Amino acid sequence: MGDSWRVRLVAVLAAGGFLALALGIRVAAGGGVLDSSGALAQYSGTVLYASMIYAGVFLVVPAAGPWAAVAAAVAFCWLVELSQLTGVPAALSEHSVLARLALGVRFDAADLAWYPVGVLPLAALYFAAASRYR
Repeated sequence: MGDSWRVRLVAVLAAGGFLALALGIRVAAGGGVLDSSGALAQYSGTVLYASMIYAGVFLVVPAAGPWAAVAAAVAFCWLVELSQLTGVPAALSEHSVLARLALGVRFDAADLAWYPVGVLPLAALYFAAASRYR
């Protein structure tokens, strides 16, 4: 298996793990999968969404460096968050559970600060793993 396929496999597994953790936290917090009320469900979901997008960067571009992945993931998350100001994601979310999970419903300025929290530890983990295998 080539390096790019290994990176993609790890990215898919990581993204799936982040998604499962986010949905599990929502259920454990007492709500359903779609219930993001409460600080724990809301902010952990935001952080883990960003983590999933970070993993997705490596799925699309396996040769990406950690800082490029951080920049791409945070930019994507901010773009999605800012698009919520238009009302389009809310309208799509009324018709699709997948759109609700992927695009959100309403803008929350605090989310803009939480997205980097989801990706910066992953960049640090990347560097730690890379230095271990040199």
